[in-house]
Amino acid sequence: MSTEQAEHAGPERADGAAQPDGEQHDGEQDEPLRIDVVGAPHAGELLTVRRAAFVTEAQRYGDPHLPALTQTLGELVADLQRPDVVTIGGWQGHRLVGSIRVELEGDKATLGRLAVVPDLQGLGIGTQLLLAVLQYLPEQTQEVWVFTGQDSKQNLALYAKQGYEHQFDQHTGELTYAYLRKILGDGELAHGLPGA
Repeated sequence: MSTEQAEHAGPERADGAAQPDGEQHDGEQDEPLRIDVVGAPHAGELLTVRRAAFVTEAQRYGDPHLPALTQTLGELVADLQRPDVVTIGGWQGHRLVGSIRVELEGDKATLGRLAVVPDLQGLGIGTQLLLAVLQYLPEQTQEVWVFTGQDSKQNLALYAKQGYEHQFDQHTGELTYAYLRKILGDGELAHGLPGA
């Protein structure tokens, strides 16, 4: 697996960890989740969300060098500007609380870097982001792939619940990734990619 592929594995955990800055955001949990495309102006905030979310994944695998933790701000901005990548974010009020990356290639989409801020994990934000992906896919999309660490049981359960079926495992260094796929049926895409 390439380094780019490895960056797609992501956490969606409900470990109740405190937010790194120690702040509590009372009331924000009551606000509806607003989902939209993340652009370069939000790159710094996105980088912070991903790093906070992926720390538990790094601890699980004993690998502090996961791409989500080592990606620079410049690399992230470049990724957000790629025409074949759509990054979707979830906001509560003015706070970015989660994101998911979608790479488009022909009739295939590959999801990755599903991340939810630690203090709001387990509240359904990851599920909402995963479901929202369909409305951002081009009409020709026929299959959606996702992969995550084989030991990320909550991720695997989340994807299985949404209709993703395990296809195969692949070993990369010390890690084993599980690959899952969902074949899209008629009418599953809400509409094409915004602006298409």
